[in-house]
Amino acid sequence: MNIREYKKRQKNLLKAIGLNSAAIIPTATEKTRNRDADFPFRPDSDFRYITGFNEPESVAVFIPGRLSGQKTSQKASQRKGQYVLFCRESDPLMEIWNGRREGIEGATNNYQVDEVFPISQLDEILPTLLENVERVYYSIGYDESFDKRLMEWVNKVRKKARTGILAPQEFHSLDHIIHEMRLIKSDTEVKIIREACKISAKAHIKAMQACKPGIREYAVEAELNHTFTAHGCPAAYTSIVGSGENGCILHYTENNAVLKDGDLLLIDAGAELDCYASDITRTFPVNGKYSPEQKIIYEIVLAAQLAAIKKIKPGNHWNQPHETAVKVLTKGLLDIGLLKGDLNKLVKDQAYNQFYMHRTGHWLGMDVHDVGDYRTKGKWRKFEQGMVLTVEPGLYIAANAKGVAKKWWDIGVRIEDDILVTKTGYDILSKDTPKTVDEIEIVMQKML
Repeated sequence: MNIREYKKRQKNLLKAIGLNSAAIIPTATEKTRNRDADFPFRPDSDFRYITGFNEPESVAVFIPGRLSGQKTSQKASQRKGQYVLFCRESDPLMEIWNGRREGIEGATNNYQVDEVFPISQLDEILPTLLENVERVYYSIGYDESFDKRLMEWVNKVRKKARTGILAPQEFHSLDHIIHEMRLIKSDTEVKIIREACKISAKAHIKAMQACKPGIREYAVEAELNHTFTAHGCPAAYTSIVGSGENGCILHYTENNAVLKDGDLLLIDAGAELDCYASDITRTFPVNGKYSPEQKIIYEIVLAAQLAAIKKIKPGNHWNQPHETAVKVLTKGLLDIGLLKGDLNKLVKDQAYNQFYMHRTGHWLGMDVHDVGDYRTKGKWRKFEQGMVLTVEPGLYIAANAKGVAKKWWDIGVRIEDDILVTKTGYDILSKDTPKTVDEIEIVMQKML
């Protein structure tokens, strides 16, 4: 992403917190997988969104009005500015072992940071940046150890009260400010998510073509991961590859069962590109041909999804797609006899919960379940141009379900697409992924 995008975000953040304030944003910490092996590092989404910086052991500080020449600690650099970054220094020995680092010079030049300090000097220098600052913006509660360090820095400033230096008196959550910024995607962000969806579409097609009775779920997952990696992407989240009864487990991730002839396979998987997620679900027959019962359930879910998507446009509120999907799903269940009674009463009583127990979507962006309020001032939020969300109704009919004929057992279907709210309606970013019964069956005939 172009550095201009990040500078614009930084400018908006500085404006939002106002003068006499400081915003502190640490990145994520590296996590040990086992012994001395770490999980792949991914920066904190808020930190990455504002800075574009990808390295661990980094902290960004934004101080509106702190301009060149402003008096600060004597140990501070001569170069002053509103954006201060603490990061790792260059270290030739460590770079031999663990890879290249931007270092002080790289952070300054490549990311246009006003002032850069070694992360080793964080405890020494950061308290000086809080001197005479009235308000501190910080996302408390995510990292207990960092929360404690922040209080230690503030207390260091408090001890200077007799010298006329004032300590911060107000502490505000930074979450809402940054998350409101992240909720509305720029053209650049949309372009990245759209490309992530295209890569995911290719992965889902490969999975459909690799699917056959007798192999294990993880063999299909391997096709997903191969396609993601071939396009320079990790998976945006742990892929769900659930066949038969496993398709009725919403967050099934064991992915190790044998695919059986006559079962469905539900895949919920998406690529992450440049720290932006895609999130796509398709459900298809292991043997390449839907049974009559599977096709009936699939068509009900598809009708619910298409009806829900049509409710996405500026001015409509967040819950309208869900309300629409629920009504279509309930009517479908009523039509085939899995529910009995009056449609409106069944919807009101949430009788569908036996077969559909989750919401119809969520925000999508840097996090697969992205940030942003769903309600504002006690009311469902209205859609605005630039929002991106998923639409993912489903039906899950577990074996031995009470009052359900055996022919319906172990049919779990979910269909999920990624949707951009446009000026006048919507754009399905994941439309390259086959979705209709005919499209899927045709693709599955073209084996790898």
